[in-house]
Amino acid sequence: MPYVDGFVIPVPKKHLGTYRTIARKAAKVWREHGALEVLECSGDDLATKFGKSFPKLVKLKRGETVVFSWIRFKSRADRDRVNAKVMKDPRMNRMMKNVKMPFEVKRMTYGGFKVMVNG
Repeated sequence: MPYVDGFVIPVPKKHLGTYRTIARKAAKVWREHGALEVLECSGDDLATKFGKSFPKLVKLKRGETVVFSWIRFKSRADRDRVNAKVMKDPRMNRMMKNVKMPFEVKRMTYGGFKVMVNG
């Protein structure tokens, strides 16, 4: 059964370039360790007319946008194995030490999800 880690992150628009650079490097590491797919998406059409919009959900501040991301794995067990390797990868450790995060980590939302429909 496929498994997905999902993320919703408010990012200042002025830091999207920095975020993209970090995300590209991190995606490469995840893929090398077995992730099937890594997608990083910046908000475009966020003014929904029903439900709770992403900007309201994350309490978006002026000058920010929402980044919606996910990493797809073969299974929950595979995700746990891949993430353990990623967290031990020296490239990730260097990246986390040498780069100031381009967003407030405390405002990031994430979790693991079982895939219900794969169409």
